[in-house]
Amino acid sequence: MDARSLDPEAQSGRLPEEELNEEHTAYASQYDVFWQEPASEDPENPMNWSFRRKWSIIGMVSFITFLTPLASSMFAPGITQVLEDFGSTSNLLSTFVVSVYVLGFAFGPLIIAPASEYSGRAWVYNVCNVLFVIFNIARALAPNMASLVVFRFLDGFAGVSAITCGSGTIADLVPSEKRGQAMAIWSLGPLFGPIIGPIVGGFLVAATDWRWVFWVLAMAGGAASVVFFFVSTGDTAYISRLDSGIPPKQLFLRSLIRPSKMLVLSPVVALISTYIAVLYGFLYILFTTFTIVFDGQYGFSASASGLSFLGSGVGMLIGLTYVGTLSDRKIRIKLERKETPVPEDRLTMYLTIPGSLTIPAGLFIYGWSTDKVVHWIVPEIGNATTGFGMIIILMCAQTYLVDAFLAHAASAVAACTVLRSLLGALLPLCGLQMYDKLGLGWGNSLLAFLALAMAPIPVLFQIWGGKLRTKWTIDL
Repeated sequence: MDARSLDPEAQSGRLPEEELNEEHTAYASQYDVFWQEPASEDPENPMNWSFRRKWSIIGMVSFITFLTPLASSMFAPGITQVLEDFGSTSNLLSTFVVSVYVLGFAFGPLIIAPASEYSGRAWVYNVCNVLFVIFNIARALAPNMASLVVFRFLDGFAGVSAITCGSGTIADLVPSEKRGQAMAIWSLGPLFGPIIGPIVGGFLVAATDWRWVFWVLAMAGGAASVVFFFVSTGDTAYISRLDSGIPPKQLFLRSLIRPSKMLVLSPVVALISTYIAVLYGFLYILFTTFTIVFDGQYGFSASASGLSFLGSGVGMLIGLTYVGTLSDRKIRIKLERKETPVPEDRLTMYLTIPGSLTIPAGLFIYGWSTDKVVHWIVPEIGNATTGFGMIIILMCAQTYLVDAFLAHAASAVAACTVLRSLLGALLPLCGLQMYDKLGLGWGNSLLAFLALAMAPIPVLFQIWGGKLRTKWTIDL
């Protein structure tokens, strides 16, 4: 059976629009494909695969999900060398050549997510992994700034595949009561990658030059691509009982517009995605200040300044432990009581309240401690506090979207990724101007006040999200 087949939870009547018409049913009778009954005992059902097989796949997807965001910031310590090599002095260009990669993250999901839901995820992973390697080699050989910018955009476009499709892969493999831990591990990549990138890149650039950043990424991506080339099975003559009967061309076009449609017409996707996107943009604005603050004010060396990202990393590790331990708790309790879990169980207040409040708290601590040039450990505590809240909210939001849109989890997460990446790429362009006018104290306080104003969003969804999903259904 093709591994792209849908989650058994989705097969139990939770899929809107996926009913066969009579004509299609008649045709399907000869080549009808479904899990053997009961589905819980069918060895071809991904839910029933061995623990080792499931986690080898999740591990590979999680590694790529870490590697491609790593590439977004690993290049940052070498930007001074790039400007010197290409004869540029523009601060705006130096920021854009770093953030244009994240701009690729914004457009890639619009193609990758529907393609994965239309024809399976395996080939999407494999093609995008190879393109990631090719574009990294092209960046290493870039003869001028224009070609470097173009290849960074294309690399981000291809590299977003695991971020876009990973949640759908986890939904295919892991039942809801165990999904939180898998999502926690997978969610590390988009947040930890940009943090570890400057640390590795700083030492690499100091030892060699900026082009070696891309050679190392190409080698790591190449090794991952080789591992990822697992064989997909299946006969194209056979179809799933969940096949809608829509002609292939029409089905692909329908899949192509699905992420945008969800972002525009679904209040659930729109509001959750906006909240995550704004917080993600704040994180990238914060990152733009690290070199200025820790190099300029605290006298860190070029390579040691990358270590300033560790504060955020430590906070995220603590947050990951917290959310990974408690994310599935309410689901398991409901199942033990023979109750039906709902997606809003992912937004429990013992997760969302600490997460949403520690983000502005960390921004206040970082902003005013750097403004007053307090010992460097204090702003690092602020960064750790912000990182703690960031991963909790991102984890809760993405798991909520996966549970709410099981059959179209990749498209729901893609819609979130599009908006998140747009703000992650564009907000840093105006971040330095904001700090020039307001200073580090009031600049970060502005971000903190905005984060505090949005803090009730996950709590409101926990209370009224079910009614909102029921009232605003859309034809996908």
